[in-house]
Amino acid sequence: MEFMNHISLAFSIAFDPMNLLFCFVGVFIGTFIGVLPGLGPAASISLLLPVTFSLAPVQAIIMLAGIYYGAYYGGSTTSILMNVPGEAAAIVTCLDGYEMAKKGRAGPALGIAAMGSFIGATISLILMIFLAPLLAEVALKFGPPEYVGLIFFGMVMVTYLSKGSMVKALLTASVGILLGCIGMDIVTGRERFTLGIDTIAGGISIIPMVMGLFGISEVFLNLEKSIKAAGVLTEKVKNILPTKQDWKDSAGPIVRGSFLGFLLGLIPGGGGFLSSFASYAMEKRVAKHPARFGTGDIRGVAGPETANNAGAQSAFIPLLTMGIPCNVVMAVFIGALMLHGVTIGPMLILEDPELFWGVIGSMYIGNAMLLILNLPLIGMWIKLLKVPYPLLFPLIFLFCLIGAYFVGNNVLDIYTMILFGVIGYLFKKFDYEAAPLILAFVLAPMLEIAFRQSMIISRGSPLIFLSRPISATFVICAFGLLVSPGFLKLLGMIRPGDFVQRSED
Repeated sequence: MEFMNHISLAFSIAFDPMNLLFCFVGVFIGTFIGVLPGLGPAASISLLLPVTFSLAPVQAIIMLAGIYYGAYYGGSTTSILMNVPGEAAAIVTCLDGYEMAKKGRAGPALGIAAMGSFIGATISLILMIFLAPLLAEVALKFGPPEYVGLIFFGMVMVTYLSKGSMVKALLTASVGILLGCIGMDIVTGRERFTLGIDTIAGGISIIPMVMGLFGISEVFLNLEKSIKAAGVLTEKVKNILPTKQDWKDSAGPIVRGSFLGFLLGLIPGGGGFLSSFASYAMEKRVAKHPARFGTGDIRGVAGPETANNAGAQSAFIPLLTMGIPCNVVMAVFIGALMLHGVTIGPMLILEDPELFWGVIGSMYIGNAMLLILNLPLIGMWIKLLKVPYPLLFPLIFLFCLIGAYFVGNNVLDIYTMILFGVIGYLFKKFDYEAAPLILAFVLAPMLEIAFRQSMIISRGSPLIFLSRPISATFVICAFGLLVSPGFLKLLGMIRPGDFVQRSED
């Protein structure tokens, strides 16, 4: 009975005409962003956040969420037609999707990607409706030590799952913690690390930082690469609906990808990015003929595309129920929710059920819109991909400048964005991950508050984190992850992040 009440509330809010309109706008813009290489959902949400200031919180979050999961849909288009991932989670789709396109099967590849994404999102949303209230009840039992353990585990997990060197990921996470400490001390009320600059007395704004690290840096990087539209497969896409054999081959990967993506979306550092790689690896392992992967096997498209969309949906659960972001985009959502006066955490379901269930209901409707929109608009996306980058990216740079200024009507935010744009560019040139920095920056204030409260409760004894079962479990698991790379290296094994790096190469 409670399940039906949740469903009824979710769809009654989602079917409000204005909410439907902003859901449509969000998924359309998200698809556009996913198709366009070089501007991911994190930077795009930051860029468009000022547009939502005049909207009600429910409408604003519905639109921003539509941009987020819409980008995962759109990312498959460039992967299949151009062999260039529109966003990070679509990297694996290039392996078999582009090979299918070269064989004249771009239609079935795009069709199974869209339909698998819808099925994965649907299963993930059904599981969310069951699991979210339970997780919120568990979160109510968390005290400061448990939150310290959870946040510490989340930070370590993000660095562990990052591609490339774990040492570099730890370094960027440490920088993120230091940046998160800039501003007003939460206990003494004194300014710290502000260098006498009044405008950052309240801390560095996350929006210009994210726009710089992910938006401006991509502008610099793509201009340097000078990506050409000559690689786009311009012939007419035919036979979009998959055949019976395609469905038979894809059924298993879609089901497995749905549940795998949902579970990995709950993990800090997971989301659609990790889910797509894990699904591809799993399908290749269970296949009778794994050598077919990479040559145009539809299973290599169906599984990862389903998993990355399932993971994108489930990443909202820890954000809305516990206030913990699982990936960079969820970290940006924390900033968006705060700007709209929404307090996230286990009480959100009780204090603001319209926002919580309205967002979940709109996500299902938004995914249905994407399924209807994506396939007929393929011709338009192909034309978009032919626009020369030297013309396109100055416009993106201009929008970023305008967006950074209107977040706080402060010129310093523009300088902040450009500074972090240069930093983000250097990060990519020297193989440093920006994601651990952003997540650590967002989690640092939460970690500090919970840590200080824990020290007050224990009268200064750090043993409190090991004396309570939940916090002890998180802390022990975190330290296990920190030392595991050494053991894995001795055993000749690799970390998930190393797998990602090798797959990209």
